[in-house]
Amino acid sequence: MIIFVVLIFGFIIFIHELGHFTVAKACGVRVHEFALGMGPTIFKKQKGDTTYALRLLPVGGFVAVEGEDEDSDDEKALNKKPVWQRILFVSAGAFMNILFGFLLMMFLVSKQELVSTTVVARFNEDAVSSQVLQVGDEILEINGKKVSIGNDIIFELISVGSDPIDLTIRRDGEILTLENVPFPTETVDGITVASMDFLVYGQEKTLAGTLKEAWHMTTGVVKQVWDSFFKLITGQYKVQQLSGPVGVSTAIGQAASVGVENLILMIAFITINIGVFNLIPLPALDGGRLFFLLIEAIRGKPVPAKYEGFVHAAGLVLLMGLMLFVTFNDIVKLIFK
Repeated sequence: MIIFVVLIFGFIIFIHELGHFTVAKACGVRVHEFALGMGPTIFKKQKGDTTYALRLLPVGGFVAVEGEDEDSDDEKALNKKPVWQRILFVSAGAFMNILFGFLLMMFLVSKQELVSTTVVARFNEDAVSSQVLQVGDEILEINGKKVSIGNDIIFELISVGSDPIDLTIRRDGEILTLENVPFPTETVDGITVASMDFLVYGQEKTLAGTLKEAWHMTTGVVKQVWDSFFKLITGQYKVQQLSGPVGVSTAIGQAASVGVENLILMIAFITINIGVFNLIPLPALDGGRLFFLLIEAIRGKPVPAKYEGFVHAAGLVLLMGLMLFVTFNDIVKLIFK
């Protein structure tokens, strides 16, 4: 299982680096090496300016381009390219991760017989929301946020937690607002979440419906990542509730034991999470580099390299410390659960 998890993470990181590589080539940036894996090189082939390498450890990969971490006078150096091309290069890895997640979601939706709606079909036994909702109600918004598919309802209820839940619905052609609608809640790792206690109608699957369902499943995960980050920095979530590689590996193992489709869904969640997390404007992440590039685009000149380098170095130390902490926390949870 450990090898399987390493391969999954390695492929997800490879997808990320492939995004950087593709944009670098498209923009005429000199790519010195595109490597699959880390550690000693076990196979390599030179083609043009680029060495394509396979390395011993199947953990991700990397792209080494001219002028990425230092100034270069090479006309093909990244630092010589217009700021908009550098923005594309920095953003491409995260974009590829999210795109990969979207394609996995499309595959999962294509295996379904129907696509979902937001119309209540029937309630679970002892459903508390049935005190207010009725079969046939079409849910349009939850606390002012639009919902388009059944998964949107699940995501929004998770985000709401124990807060009051107001619904905007369509009933018999009339738009109504229902306040303080009751839903069952549970506490998971110290976080209170509300859950959907009814099923929604399905409808015939079409290409447009498949794209819509996959799109909203993907954007739902994106919103959850940003929502979780906001709650973390505002103190609504605790650092102890974060999961690192050990916790994620455990979740992958559990998903794999349930079935292939659950495993694919878990991989889609992970790759989208990695993509979105990389765009958060924190030092040492792609989002941190993107932040400095946006400053350059606004100012018309870059932030001095020594200052940017100092910020990224400090951020890397903090991120490594955080990773060690959450890994230790995951191990403690496994031992004492």
